[in-house]
Amino acid sequence: MYLDESYINVNHSIEKTWYFTDDGPGVNKPSGKGPRIIIVNAVTKEGWVPNAKLVFQAKQSTGDYQGKMDYGNFSKWFKKQLLPNIPKQSLIFMDNAKYHNLYVEDAFPTVKTLQVELQEWLKAKHPSEYDDNMLKPELYKRCRELCPKPKYRLDVVAENAGHTIIRTPQYHPELQPIEICWGVVKNYCAKKCDYTMEKLKIHLDDGFKQVTPLTLKGIFKKVRNEEDRYWKEDEIEDESSELLEDENQFDDHKLST
Repeated sequence: MYLDESYINVNHSIEKTWYFTDDGPGVNKPSGKGPRIIIVNAVTKEGWVPNAKLVFQAKQSTGDYQGKMDYGNFSKWFKKQLLPNIPKQSLIFMDNAKYHNLYVEDAFPTVKTLQVELQEWLKAKHPSEYDDNMLKPELYKRCRELCPKPKYRLDVVAENAGHTIIRTPQYHPELQPIEICWGVVKNYCAKKCDYTMEKLKIHLDDGFKQVTPLTLKGIFKKVRNEEDRYWKEDEIEDESSELLEDENQFDDHKLST
């Protein structure tokens, strides 16, 4: 199951100055992007996760959600709309958005940890590694190496509900099927755009319906092909590294004889 957040502006339309209706030409395309709608959802090979869709206008309050996407809003959605609507022991794929990766409150060490706290921890837990002359960067580095890796807040929430979170590599949207789904939704809205918030919300609902099981079959196939390509590249790179290592060992042997 793949989740993501995106947005769409009221003036998101195809690149034409005028649009036409049954009654003739409409209004000229306004300047600027216009107000923004934030959208959050999750998708599987079968379709959108039931009752997981969240839509609210940026810079306005909508029920429990204040008008921006941050950890507070995302975690509310995650707990209230996602987890209750997915099968047990689900794998949850997400990207590395900043608010996806907040550590638990008692995480140690962090960049905000005081030098004296780093000193006390290292001295108490690994006295042989401690030196009075160590500066904060070195202390932080050693503590990070020796301390158990802190958990992300969302990972703990998911684990407590019996699920597992997997983060896709940074800067690789091609490994996220939902990114292509956003494109389908937004392209539909762009074709139907009349530059009003009222109609955008209607078109957005219809846009989600364009992501059909047949559409998803093609999307997931494309993403799987990308995954296979990366696996093959990794295998080739590993084989090349092993070959280079063998050649170096052979050269070393020749020099020693």
